Amino acid sequence: MRGALAALSGLIAGLVALCVAELVSAAVRPEAGPVTAVGGAVIDRTPAAVKDFAVRNFGNDDKLVLQLGILALLALFAMAVGAASLRYRKVGPAAVLVFGAIGALAAVERPDGRVSDALPSVVGALVACAVLYLLAGRLAFRPSPDGDRGTDGAVADAAPEARPGSFDRRGFVIAATAAAAVSAGAGVLGRRLNASGAAEAAASREAVALPAPSAPARPIPAGADLGVRGLSSFTTSNKDFYRVDTALVVPRVDADSWRLRIHGKGVSRPLTVSFQDLLRRKLIERDITLTCVSNEVGGPYVGNARWIGVPLAELLAEAGVRPPSKGGPADQLVSRSVDGMTIGTPVDTVMDGRDAMLAVGMNGEPLPFDHGFPVRMVVPGLYGYVSACKWLEDLELTTFDDYDAYWVKRSWSREAPVKTQSRIDTPRPFASPKAGKVRVAGVAWAQHRGIERVEVRVDGGSWNPAKLAAEDSEDTWRQWLWEWPATSGSHTLEVRATDRDGNTQTDKRVGTVPDGATGWHSVVVAVD
Repeated sequence: MRGALAALSGLIAGLVALCVAELVSAAVRPEAGPVTAVGGAVIDRTPAAVKDFAVRNFGNDDKLVLQLGILALLALFAMAVGAASLRYRKVGPAAVLVFGAIGALAAVERPDGRVSDALPSVVGALVACAVLYLLAGRLAFRPSPDGDRGTDGAVADAAPEARPGSFDRRGFVIAATAAAAVSAGAGVLGRRLNASGAAEAAASREAVALPAPSAPARPIPAGADLGVRGLSSFTTSNKDFYRVDTALVVPRVDADSWRLRIHGKGVSRPLTVSFQDLLRRKLIERDITLTCVSNEVGGPYVGNARWIGVPLAELLAEAGVRPPSKGGPADQLVSRSVDGMTIGTPVDTVMDGRDAMLAVGMNGEPLPFDHGFPVRMVVPGLYGYVSACKWLEDLELTTFDDYDAYWVKRSWSREAPVKTQSRIDTPRPFASPKAGKVRVAGVAWAQHRGIERVEVRVDGGSWNPAKLAAEDSEDTWRQWLWEWPATSGSHTLEVRATDRDGNTQTDKRVGTVPDGATGWHSVVVAVD
């Protein structure tokens, strides 16, 4: 009985620590909470292969899985600490302090860490220590007081909790209930206070009216979307667009207070611009396909959207930046997010004439928070980890020799142009189409080069040219379709694409690390 209650006291102390930390984080910032801080530290130290596994198997739920894992481990740790406190009353609180120190250190050492970020973990741990010490005291055996025994040595008729060898059950229940109730209230209050800051950011987004672009996108050509059932639509909706990043808490940035700083090597006129400054500038609108480097062959982490933003090359030129090909001293543009993420992009690539932009809109509306509101980078032709910084707040001109961005420090390549890829969307793997004419369709992409040809083959036979949908631009993916005269039995379908530079996909299967996967996508179907 006492052992179970001791474990329960540890759980309650853990709840106290988290709830108090939640309340304190409202005065600091939501990202300073211990679960978020420790989760961020785990992500920062996760090997590329493990990170790739998480993205591949859990997709957009990878962060939820990590948070649940942290909470489960915390619960086990808390129960063990509570059990230890039953015998060694001071050991449990000391262990809680150590855990609080780990949370504080994790928060401070994050890429965007501040000294104040340690406060939620420290204060939460201190309060939890006091609660655990109090509860452990209520579980201690209480010796018989003088006078409890009669002349014959029998135990006097006293309350159960006062008898020799008993503990203060009533006191434990009262203390545990009070601690749980008060901490839950603190947690709810903390969440509401944090939500109020998010509500201000949401209000600032709702107030944004995107101006008409000075250079609107061309209408999507007729025939760009083949309308085949099961085929990805040409334009990916905001809600369906993939999200891959390291933010456990999606930043909620108030557009009214947002500022972007441009500085560094070769910047003769440093700039600081507000969100409204950007909206008053010349805006361009373009259809651009983005791809994550963690996208395996045939994977889902690619999408096409219509972006509105400020041409990045023009903004850099205004700051006096020259690309290295024209004598500039900086060859790397380091973009920094409000959550501390750093992404390095070749300056020559950004300023070579492609539609690199600071995007403020996506598919006709202000950027969703998940996709970088108020401002993100979009650079066609490069994988996102070297081009697509979300929640942008700083642009620094430097060199690749002087600075390694976040993912480069974790064994990914410095430069990563998107590789030519193709995918079969329909039929799905292990589908059972009827014999006869079967529509095999999918998408292919080679951003900033364009798709020249797509071919499909069955069971390792000869390659058959697929019909290509109308091309919107070289920066967007392209749908394709092949009418297959299917016969009964099990068959393997494979696809490959060739870009406008004459590069045909290799059949060699390579994983995503360090600069993107290669290989032909295939599906196996059983034709009835």
